[in-house]
Amino acid sequence: QVQLVESGGGLVQEGGSLRLSCAASGLTFSNHHMGWFRQAPGKEREFVAAIDWLGGVTYYADSVKGRFTMSRDNVRNTVILQMNSLKPEDTAVYYCAADRGATGVVLSTSPRDYDYWGQGIQVTVSS
Repeated sequence: QVQLVESGGGLVQEGGSLRLSCAASGLTFSNHHMGWFRQAPGKEREFVAAIDWLGGVTYYADSVKGRFTMSRDNVRNTVILQMNSLKPEDTAVYYCAADRGATGVVLSTSPRDYDYWGQGIQVTVSS
């Protein structure tokens, strides 16, 4: 059974930093591209960042580019989202996701291309 467990969320003031972690189990982690998505109240789930299986390619949403950094550790089966210079508009539930892990699958920014999801973790940025 695949499990993705997020940690590291919480309340932070505008301009502050948070570090989200996602621990994966029940899958061959290094075979899967990974993504972070977020959903604010009343809004659709949106792409934040993605990283390929090897960690050599990363994509970021324009809204977080230059402020957020995604990385992965294929030994510890974890992905990290380092979030700096946080803004109130970053407030949302953040989700870690893994794609289906098939050979030749391209790195995607669409939530439809991710098969496994964590339970989500709240990030709140106060002004």
